[in-house]
Amino acid sequence: MIKTLFDTSVLVAALWTNHPKHSACLSLLKKVKSGNLKGIICTHTLAELYSVLTRLPLKTTVSPQLAQQLIRENLAEFEVISLSAEDYQTVINKMVTLNLTGGAIYDALITQVVFKAEIDQLFTLNPKHFMRLGEEISQLVKVPT
Repeated sequence: MIKTLFDTSVLVAALWTNHPKHSACLSLLKKVKSGNLKGIICTHTLAELYSVLTRLPLKTTVSPQLAQQLIRENLAEFEVISLSAEDYQTVINKMVTLNLTGGAIYDALITQVVFKAEIDQLFTLNPKHFMRLGEEISQLVKVPT
């Protein structure tokens, strides 16, 4: 089965019905739920997804309780990979080597899972954020269509 790492952007679009890429991202989420795709996320993605869901610019805001429910119900079939202190140091070293600063580290943390779990593909709606992290990552990047 194809091991697929999901960026937060794809999960947000799958859960937010008004998102322009909702259908494409929801289709991927359904493939994971049905067992046709091995869905993988980084522990950091859980926190980022909660943060984004609870601050979406909606008429009716997503409460902390609803955000938790959405995460539990929709990501139950996903494998969640934790990063160690050593992984964090590896990511910081990579950031220094690539001369990247600021928020790029959050994308780099997500991609550290590529090496831990031997990922086949990485779905994101922000391909440039990941392609700057090196050839090994950029060749795995896919945008849901």
